[in-house]
This record gives sequence, structure tokens and C-alpha cells, in this order.
Amino acid sequence: MILVWLLLVIAALFAALYIAGHRRDPRMLRNGVFLTMSLGLAGLTGIYWAALVVPGGEVVLALMVLAILVATVTLAIALIANGITMIRLEGKRLSNVLSLLAGIGIIALPVLVAFLFGLDLQHLPGLTVTIRAVASLLVLVTIYFGVAFISFAVYSVVYGITPATSRPTAIIVLGSGLINGEVPPLLRSRLDKALALYHREKLTGHRPILVPSGGQGADEPRPEATAMAEYLLSHGADAEDVHPETESRTTRENLALSQKILSSLGVEGEYLVVTNNYHVLRAASLTRQVGLPARAVGSPTARYFLPSAFIREYVAIITQYKAFNALACLPFVALVGFLLWEALQKR
Repeated sequence: MILVWLLLVIAALFAALYIAGHRRDPRMLRNGVFLTMSLGLAGLTGIYWAALVVPGGEVVLALMVLAILVATVTLAIALIANGITMIRLEGKRLSNVLSLLAGIGIIALPVLVAFLFGLDLQHLPGLTVTIRAVASLLVLVTIYFGVAFISFAVYSVVYGITPATSRPTAIIVLGSGLINGEVPPLLRSRLDKALALYHREKLTGHRPILVPSGGQGADEPRPEATAMAEYLLSHGADAEDVHPETESRTTRENLALSQKILSSLGVEGEYLVVTNNYHVLRAASLTRQVGLPARAVGSPTARYFLPSAFIREYVAIITQYKAFNALACLPFVALVGFLLWEALQKR
């Protein structure tokens, strides 16, 4: 029972870190890690406690392990099916096959690890130990990035459903690609969300500035923000409230250049940044990095598009913090290297 209490204390510590971090700034990505660790440890504690004290707890534990395995296989199959749907509806670009690759990886990785651990090169015992060490490192690194992804996904949902409480002085709408120079469904959902927020504020006598933000891509006949502004104006936004930003190429530039426009207009206070729901957490994190006093809110996205979109956002976050993630993996490399060295010394 000592272990149960220890796990509960650690879970409570992570919960306290989450609450403090969320109150300080809900846009911090580390909040997701604290929340996930707290929930995960609390869940593991409950399972372990049940196995100890509940009659037939061992059977319950075995059934839960089986359920997790079945859920994992089901998830892999669903991701593969989603990847096929993405290819059929959106084309064969790399960003559209991420869910397919993830599903294949979930199935292939355990098979590869089992194969590596099962290798027994009797005439090359040193090589056998080295291969197993590599397999161990692969497991540890996979667990790290798996927990990081779960943290990102969980906190994306939590942040996205947390209501904004302040009244925005401006609404920034992040751009996405045009199709033949016109607003496609994905971008339309962002604009419709912004319009709903804008009209809601107008009903209270408050008129926030609308900043559609997006430059002209290499395959686009005009800046995204120009088409976005036309859409806003055609759906009831007042011309004096719409100030497009047409130079940005990335989300970070969307935010920084929109802030310049708002500063030039003398608009202060807290802003809202509208994007799609899968993009909310990374957009919020970037507002913090560029010093923009803003909260990000999400618009609906087609369900089939969400898995690949979430994975793409996660890859972008990992790439953005690649130095930190490399450092975080160094202890795994050091541990496996040390154990490998000891094993080779004994031979």
C-alpha cells in the first residue's frame, strides 16, 4: 500500500503543477504534460489498488490489459482506414498520409522490437547484446514521444473547450490555402466562427476589429487575406472593422504582422485568434511566444481530417522544440549505453 500512497502523492503533485500553470498562463504546453501525468498516475494507482484489495482483482487487471491491447489494435486499424480516406479525398501529399503511417507504425513497432529481442546470434554474442540494447532504446524513445503526443492531444481538447471569458477588442483569423483564389470549406469554417463571435459582440454594443491574416502562396492567385476579407464583408461585417493582413507566410508571421496592424490602429486589450480546432493549442503557444495578448479558439473541422491534422500539429511542435526533445532523450541513451557497456564488459 506504500506504493499506492506514493503514486497518489506524485499524481497530486502533478495536479498542483497543472493548476498553477493553467492559472499563470493556459497557453503553456507544459500544462498538458502535468495534466496527463496526473491523470495517468491516478488511473494507474486506481488499477493497482483494485488489483491488491478487490476480490478477483488479478482477473480485472488482466481484462484491463487485454482491453488496452484491443483498443490499441483498433486504433491502428482506424488510423489506417482514415489514411486511406485522406488519400482518396485529399490526395497523396505527405501531410495526408500521416494517420496511415501512424497506424502502420503502431502495428509494426511491437513486431520489430519483438524480432530484435528474439535475435540470438550465437557466434556473435556482442552483436546480439547491442541489437537488444538498440531495441530497448527504441522502446524508451517511443514511450517518451507517445506520452508527449497523448499530452498534446489531451490538452488540445481541454484548452479548446475552455470558454473565453473576456471581451475581445480584435479577432484575428488565421489563413489557410485558397482553392482557385476562393475560400474553401476549411477556411470558411474559421471565417464563420469569427463572424459569429463578431456579431455576438455587436449585439452587446461592442465592435471588435476583424483581421483576416494570410499572404499569397506560390500556388495562389491572390493573398488569402484578400479573399477572407471579401467573405467577411459579404456576410455582414462592416467595412471599417475589417483590416486584412496580406504579407504573412507562417502562423508566427500571421500573429506578429496582425499585431503590428492592431498596434497601428491603437487597438489594445485581449484579442481572439480563430483557427481550426486541431490547430488551437499550437496557435495559442505561438501567441505567447510573440507576446500577443490573445486566446485561441477553434472552429469545426471535418472528422476524417482530424487525425492527420492532429499528428501534423504534433510533428510541428516536436520540430519547434527539437533541441529540448533531443536533450530529453539523452538520459535514455546514457542509460542504455551504460547497461550495454556493462554487459559487454562481462563477456
